[in-house]
Amino acid sequence: MKIAAVSDDQKAISPHFGRAPYFVVLTIEQGKIVGKETRAKAGHQTFAAHEPPKLALGERHGYDAGADTRHANMAEAISDCQVLLARGMGWGAYESMKGYGIEPVVTDVGNIDEAVGLYLAGKLPNLMERVH
Repeated sequence: MKIAAVSDDQKAISPHFGRAPYFVVLTIEQGKIVGKETRAKAGHQTFAAHEPPKLALGERHGYDAGADTRHANMAEAISDCQVLLARGMGWGAYESMKGYGIEPVVTDVGNIDEAVGLYLAGKLPNLMERVH
């Protein structure tokens, strides 16, 4: 199994999926981390010409024109992963990752290794209030 975490510094889980420049990918065997690698991640910095639209009250983030293409580009780097950890993300990205067969988990745990350990123990809740 492989678990990806979005990160700004390769140590902590980023507070926002779209802004993070890296994926930290952990390989899990028999319930233990046996490998860790960093992969570049497309994101807001990659799509600099894209200005996110202003959302009306109640509108969900990540459904504007081009969002599907941007999400596909981000998912491509972790297509071999089964789980994605983030501390916040838009609804469009959340649903896109599910569509690619990647389980998004939105958490308030900042440390990557701690979050993975909690996930493997079945104790990492998916905090849907952090999806916007």
